[in-house]
Amino acid sequence: MRRILFVLIFLGLFGCTQEAQNQLGRSIQNWTGTNGVLEVYSGEKLVQRFVKIDKLSTAYGTSDQQARGYRFGYGVNDINLDGQAGANEKKVYFEVSEFSTYVFYEQP
Repeated sequence: MRRILFVLIFLGLFGCTQEAQNQLGRSIQNWTGTNGVLEVYSGEKLVQRFVKIDKLSTAYGTSDQQARGYRFGYGVNDINLDGQAGANEKKVYFEVSEFSTYVFYEQP
């Protein structure tokens, strides 16, 4: 019985479109969480970093359900830009515009 279930799940995953697989992967990642880092740049200079981010979300309108032009999340404001959450650095809410130059990645 266990093998049949495994085969069905396996076939279901590979039978999905790439977008469906991506959505499933994001759902699992949202459930398990990530250790994300968001770096914001001004030109070539790093000006802001947030660490220990669970996820970066797209904002949607309440009545029209249309995607808004910014992303948001919660993370530790890395004031000294050392890539670590220090004792004096607090978890904050943040937003980044779609026009910002930023990089979001999982902490290695």
